[in-house]
Amino acid sequence: MRDAAFPIVLIVLGAAWLLKNLGWMPDVHWLWILGLVGSGIAALAVDGITKSSVVAGPLLILAGALYFLHQYYNLGWRFIVPIMLVAAGTLMLVARSPTIPESRLGRRHESSDPRKPSTDNDVHG
Repeated sequence: MRDAAFPIVLIVLGAAWLLKNLGWMPDVHWLWILGLVGSGIAALAVDGITKSSVVAGPLLILAGALYFLHQYYNLGWRFIVPIMLVAAGTLMLVARSPTIPESRLGRRHESSDPRKPSTDNDVHG
């Protein structure tokens, strides 16, 4: 289920956006802001710190914050798009760090080296 968190978030956001555009959802801007920020926090909470969540989580949180600034302080798209690009590039560079695991499962398997013979004290999960 952890690997499905991000696609589920995309489906929920897309469906909510479609319902809003069809006029079937009330015009509440804070709902989008909370949805984006909540999705970013959920991506980090569900997946932990991994190469994908360290990019997706903060980007969704930033998108929510920038959408708030756009709605309530009239921040223009000419600022929002470059900020998102700089943030995406920076987070992608951070994700390249060897200290950040590929996935949550990768953390469990890092400690057990397949070349090392197993002993009775080894715990495999």
